Amino acid sequence: MAAMEIEFKFCIPAGRLKAVEAALRRGAVVRTRLQARYFDTADQRLSGDGMVLRLRKEGPRWVQTVKATGDNALHRLEHNVDLGTGAAAPAIDPARHAGTPVGERLARLLQPADGGDAVPLVERQSTDIVRLTRDVRVSGPGGAVVEMALDVGKVAVHAGTPAQRSSPVCELELELKSGDVQGLVALARRWSQQHGLWFSTVSKAERGMRLLAAQETEPAVKAEAPRFPAQAPDGRAIQQAVVASCLAQMLPNASEIAAGSTDEEQIHQLRIGIRRLRTALRELAGLDADASRFDAATWEPPLVDAFRALGDLRDREQVVKLAQPRLREAGAPEVDPLAGDAAPSASSPGDIVRAAAFQNVLVSLIGFTAATPASKPEDPAPLAPDEARQQLRGRLQRLHKQAVRDGRRFESLATEDQHRARKRLKRLRYLAEFAAPLFAETEGSNKKKKGAAERYLKALRPAQDALGEFNDEAVALALYREVASRDPRAWFAVGWFSARRAAGAKACREALERIGEAPKFWKKK
Repeated sequence: MAAMEIEFKFCIPAGRLKAVEAALRRGAVVRTRLQARYFDTADQRLSGDGMVLRLRKEGPRWVQTVKATGDNALHRLEHNVDLGTGAAAPAIDPARHAGTPVGERLARLLQPADGGDAVPLVERQSTDIVRLTRDVRVSGPGGAVVEMALDVGKVAVHAGTPAQRSSPVCELELELKSGDVQGLVALARRWSQQHGLWFSTVSKAERGMRLLAAQETEPAVKAEAPRFPAQAPDGRAIQQAVVASCLAQMLPNASEIAAGSTDEEQIHQLRIGIRRLRTALRELAGLDADASRFDAATWEPPLVDAFRALGDLRDREQVVKLAQPRLREAGAPEVDPLAGDAAPSASSPGDIVRAAAFQNVLVSLIGFTAATPASKPEDPAPLAPDEARQQLRGRLQRLHKQAVRDGRRFESLATEDQHRARKRLKRLRYLAEFAAPLFAETEGSNKKKKGAAERYLKALRPAQDALGEFNDEAVALALYREVASRDPRAWFAVGWFSARRAAGAKACREALERIGEAPKFWKKK
């Protein structure tokens, strides 16, 4: 059976497992023991392509499954083959998936470059899970039937040695079986809120890969350009693709942080993802006539709160790391500007990301990216492709003009307005990154248009660097001025940073003014 899976997966805090199981058992549940074996090539080409190939005993039956990442955070390509019952495990056979999209993708990965025999598979890991499942019918427009699955057990790897390593599994999966994806979203929001669950991007197969590599977390995920439909997308499709691009950066980093990671780069990249998403919510709101679908007013406040809270934990330390070596070089007396800070915040990065409001908005945004176009004739329509691009032109042109105007008067702006100019420049950069593929794919020579967008984004970098350094020095100045009230040695730093303000503002003005000379890739010839 071939299908496109649409599901949410949540981690369950250890102290909430009994409550989750009790709530699940309020309906009729089915208990199944799942014993799976996962296969890959010796060089791990399947996992490297986001694919999973497994053989699983589900109760008395054997099922072979291949899965692959889909086009957004909710979608997964999947094909299952029922192999019947039997005590002995059947041999793994990729050919069982032939004739399906995910099977063809699997075959291409296993085909050697010289056209010889298929690349052999080896067992990499196994799982032993007790699963409780229950079907839930969600009322509301469109309705939905959702399968809820509580998985408790372990992932184990052998890695060719007698010593087995394992990792516990305690998660809740919600899969849409039929009906509207918004029914799935509503149920996911309710359970995550009630039980303190957090969205996870880490599959059981990936848990095993980490065990094999003795690796606790993955490297931080950075931003990538949106992937738009092959046909010219309308306004709503643009919104969905851009939000999906932001989530592709945010979700893996948020998942790691929620699970306990304090990696600075993951926190940094999550904050960049939130900035990009807030730009999308602000600048793309007009692309759909039905504003209720793109609910920026509801979505943005929890994003702002998380962004600021994560920044409070990170920004001062980062500024000090940058400032201290420069001050030493200038002959400043040694002073630790963070020594007198108040007690550390009670909230860790994990607390901030696991917060109910933040998890709620993540679930809502994921659901938005998976929503299908409205089918009722009376529903407001999104902007047509040409109209959507025209509106993007207007947005880009407005932000471009504001950046140049801010440059002409930057030195005379109040500190708050200088900071606002920096934020507007970031919005210009992110919107240009979002829109660049649209103009490259729909107008003129792709190569030429892509080159024009790259040149424009390159022209923004000197201003981004200048305003970034200017802002860091403003934060440092405020910090050392605060410290000087209790440690006079900090006055050196106050004077040093104060003396640099005029030159820094001039550098920002000149860099912003040069943006006016950059060729605008969105302009019609």
